[in-house]
Formats: sequence, structure tokens, C-alpha cells
Amino acid sequence: MRPLLHPSLVNGRFGDPAVYLETLFDRRALLFDLGDISVLPSRKILRIEQIFVSHAHIDHFYGFDLLLRLSAGRSSTLQLYGPSGFIDRVHHKLQAYHWNLVDEFEADLVFVVTEIGGNDGTRKAQFRLKNAFAREEAQRHPPSERGIIHADPLFEVSYAVLDHHMPCLGYAIQEVAHVNIWKNHLDARGLPVGPWLRELKEAVLAGWPDHAVIEVREPSSSDPGSNMRLGELRDVLTITPGQKIAYVTDVADTPSNRKAIVELARGADVLFIEAAFAAADTALSAERAHLTTRAAGAMAREAGVKRVEPFHFSSRYEGQGETMIAEVMAAFAGD
Repeated sequence: MRPLLHPSLVNGRFGDPAVYLETLFDRRALLFDLGDISVLPSRKILRIEQIFVSHAHIDHFYGFDLLLRLSAGRSSTLQLYGPSGFIDRVHHKLQAYHWNLVDEFEADLVFVVTEIGGNDGTRKAQFRLKNAFAREEAQRHPPSERGIIHADPLFEVSYAVLDHHMPCLGYAIQEVAHVNIWKNHLDARGLPVGPWLRELKEAVLAGWPDHAVIEVREPSSSDPGSNMRLGELRDVLTITPGQKIAYVTDVADTPSNRKAIVELARGADVLFIEAAFAAADTALSAERAHLTTRAAGAMAREAGVKRVEPFHFSSRYEGQGETMIAEVMAAFAGD
């Protein structure tokens, strides 16, 4: 089964952090961090629905203005997530511009901003173009037991609060399980292919009981279909685990960070993890609260991820990208 989410580093391993996650069969996208996104085509930027920001250092949040410029005048709701103080920072960015012409816009642009405070839970605020992006406060919510901050029928996103001499968030996105329909099993049962299979998949993912009724009908027929119990249809499908992608950047190599990162990324299919400094520059990485190549590879190994994608290499190593990758992979392999 092809994975639903297809991630890519927007600016390579040396540029501003941003991972673009495109969804298969759907014109929507997500973004981990909001560094320079000018290399993305406008059509791709306009597909973004959720943005998960690690922290508000300029190289992680610089792309907000371009996102705002492209989105203003279009009907859209964008969800942004970030650490403590994030709502104020988004508000300040929006209020840096004069919005006296908002009455001329027919479409409304809405930012729903969620601020994550660890043990303090989350709070939300909303900013609407039609209201000149005035702050509309929502209530606080207690922390999720599993650290889930976003969930929809396709995936859920969890977080960890990490230390970078300031709060910095790591994220993991987990697809829901894939329900695979076997056409040869349908043919053997004399069952048609059609829109009813979507209802069957949704019922399975929602945990419907075996006695639940599914209407089986031909796609082009106006006649009522036949009703079958969900339990009678389980032999035409299989369930496989969904893909997991983790994202960690700008963190100090401390025991508490290591523990939280390993738990967040455990079993991930792909881990995007910063490796800002070479293994020989441990003292410098500690001073600046970043990871070395060796630390990044070791954490990926301990978390049992299938693939590690190092990024956010310091510009001091320009031209040494292959060496940096090799150091990460050596630690990942346990060498």
C-alpha cells in the first residue's frame, strides 16, 4: 500500500528548516516549520492546511509573510501550532500591516493558532482578515494524555516539548491504518467495485461492530443495493499500519531531550532530525544547544526508526555534506 503522506525537505540539508508533506490523492498539504518557502510553487503553498512550528527563531518562521501574502483574498482556514508565546508572535506579525482595505475582500482568511505549553495544555486564538486580524481568544484545554494536538480521519499529530535554551517542539505524524480492498476477493464474491467501498473502509477505521450494516450497490445503478453485515465483508480487506513521520530540530543534547525524542520518534518510518554540527564539534553544539551528527544518528537508532533524514547542517560545513551524512549514518548503524 502506498503511503498517504509524501515528505520532502524544502531547502535541502543546509537551508532553512521546512518539511513539506503532500497527501496522496488529495490536494492538501502540511508543513513542519515555516522557514524560507519561496522555492515552493504558489500552488503548493496554497494547499497547506496545517503548519507545525518548532519555535519562532527567524529561520523557522520567516516564511509566514509569504504565506500571508499568497493567502490574503482567498477563502481559507489555516491552522498553526507552536510553543509558548506563539499566539502573541503570530498576532504581532499580522498587526505589522495596515488592514484598512479589508472591506474590499469578498473572501475571508482565518488563522487558527494553537499554543502548546506542555503541562499547561493548549490555548487557541483566531485571527480573521474580515476582522482586520483582531485577536479572538478561545478557551484553554488540558494537555492530551497521549500528546495529540491534531487529529482527523487521515492522521494524528503528537508533540514533545524540548529544550533549545527555550521551549522548542518536536512533532510526529501518524497516518491512520490503511484498509486495503482485494479486488480478486470482490470478484470471487460477486461484489461490485464502487463508492460503497469508501463507506466500508470508514466503518472499519471507525471500529464499527460486525453487525453494522453496509449497503452494497453498483456505482451507476439507481436501484437500492443489498445490505450486508460488516462481519460478512471482512474477508475482502486487510488492515496495515499507517506511516509515521517524526520531525525534530534545534534541541540540546541532554538526557531529558534524548528520552523525549526517542519516545516521540519510536518506530517511525522516517525521522527528520537536525545534525547541525560535526561529531568533532561537540563543545560547540552544546554551547549552541544543537545536536551533532553522532547524537542525531544515535537517537534515530535508539528510537528504532526505519530511515533517518539529517538536515539543518551548519553553513560552516558547506561542501562537506556527504561527510556529515556519513557521520549520521555511522552512528545510526551503531559504528
